[in-house]
Amino acid sequence: MAAQEVLGQTARLASSSALLQVLFRVVTFGLNAFTLRYLSRELIGVVNVRLTLLYSTVVFLAREAFRRACLSGSTKRNWTKTINLLWLTVPLGVLWSVLLGLVWLHLLEVPDPSVVPHYQAGVVAFGLSAIIELLGEPCWVLAQAHLFVRLKVIAESLSVVSKCILTVTLVILYPHWGLYIFSLAQLLYASVLVMCYVMYFVMFLGSPEATKKSFPVARVKALLPNFVEDEAFVNWREARLTWSFFKQSFLKQILTEGERYVMTFLNVLNFGDQGVYDIVNNLGSLVARFIFLPIEESFYVFFAKVLERGKAVKDQKQDDVAMAANVLELLLKLVLLIGLTITVFGYAYSQLALDIYGGSMLSSGTGPDLLRCYSLYVLFLAVNGVTECFTFALMCKEEVDRYNFVMLALSLIFLCISYFLTHWYGSVGFILANCFNMGIRIAHSIHYIHDYFKGSTYTPLAGLIPSPLLVLIYIGSGIITGFSEVFFCCDQGWMARLLHISVGALCLAATIVTMLCTESKLIHFVRSQ
Repeated sequence: MAAQEVLGQTARLASSSALLQVLFRVVTFGLNAFTLRYLSRELIGVVNVRLTLLYSTVVFLAREAFRRACLSGSTKRNWTKTINLLWLTVPLGVLWSVLLGLVWLHLLEVPDPSVVPHYQAGVVAFGLSAIIELLGEPCWVLAQAHLFVRLKVIAESLSVVSKCILTVTLVILYPHWGLYIFSLAQLLYASVLVMCYVMYFVMFLGSPEATKKSFPVARVKALLPNFVEDEAFVNWREARLTWSFFKQSFLKQILTEGERYVMTFLNVLNFGDQGVYDIVNNLGSLVARFIFLPIEESFYVFFAKVLERGKAVKDQKQDDVAMAANVLELLLKLVLLIGLTITVFGYAYSQLALDIYGGSMLSSGTGPDLLRCYSLYVLFLAVNGVTECFTFALMCKEEVDRYNFVMLALSLIFLCISYFLTHWYGSVGFILANCFNMGIRIAHSIHYIHDYFKGSTYTPLAGLIPSPLLVLIYIGSGIITGFSEVFFCCDQGWMARLLHISVGALCLAATIVTMLCTESKLIHFVRSQ
């Protein structure tokens, strides 16, 4: 597949994935606002922090390394061995579900049954839903490797909508069911997701469309584990790469979900405060993650396909290197500008957003400071996503192994910093610790990218330098909206709030116009791709 074609398909995948993330975040956003009026903060805290952490830990540890290894390189491979390797995620998921389920049931603090009923059933259901989701892993990797954009959009949209309809229905009709509500909804989500992928491939494989595309898997039976006589069960090169990524994924999960592990295992916040933190966290990431995560996932595939893992720049096809460097530079500029915009305007509008969303329960206390810090964290998330997706797509096995030691040290430091900052600053300390964590990871990735392109004429890291005029506009907007918040927000009535919003809208318009004038190359890239 030509590099330009891969870029076009990857951009479409990123755009569709971004729309999916909009759906997920908007649904979560609305669901939290709805359930706050029917259920206790403690119940929401247990579901969104404790049980969701169990689910995400199981699926991440069971499949993340397999995904990264099996999506590296060309789609022309022995797919029988790759599919065999992917089926190992299921027994691994069962193992993690059992081990972590026992920890969640017997070693962690059990919520008060009168406030959060049916906790044991919730642990079992969320662990089981992770195993069900892993049953669709071979189909997911095949679809992602061949850039089946519509399949991912439809499957994940249907599963999210089904989950939400069931949750809302049960919350209205049977609010006393407690965790049974979210347990049933989570099982439905996983089941619908897997069934969508399975049904698609049952209809697609063997069809004229599959034959026309020369799809490497011809029969549905080929999606199951297959033993080939006198051949290895798996591709050992992929298996060794998977093991390297597995060691890394364990550490990355701690860094990604570190604050939830600290909350869960060290009891630095009660379940009610955990619920408020999670609500603010979802609100803070509503705009950020629906853009950055799809870009990271989709362009990891692009860089892995266009450039060969472990090879120096001079040993690659120079046309592909030029395209990859240009795309990396423009992606860095894109996410940097989005991150800066959220950081600058998020500071002055955090209290207003929380007041509209959850009333005084969220807008008083540490809520606004938490969201302001999260606005800064978004900037770190933006840059880290793109720099790491390039770095991980190009690292050879030895480099991945070396990086694992860096991640181990960083994990320990991060957990210690989270613990102490939380004791000093409350839940805001979690965000500050995450900023530190992301800053170190960004520094490592920038160092790798600089060394990779050293000796060539390409400087993709120039994408991290905005134009001086745009920087001045950002500074001016931050000052103006800050004064606007002091004078108009948030206890002087709706007219004052509307004036505050109008000031922000004018500053945002000035920022966007400046972007259009100073970043013409980026604008062309966004429009064309």
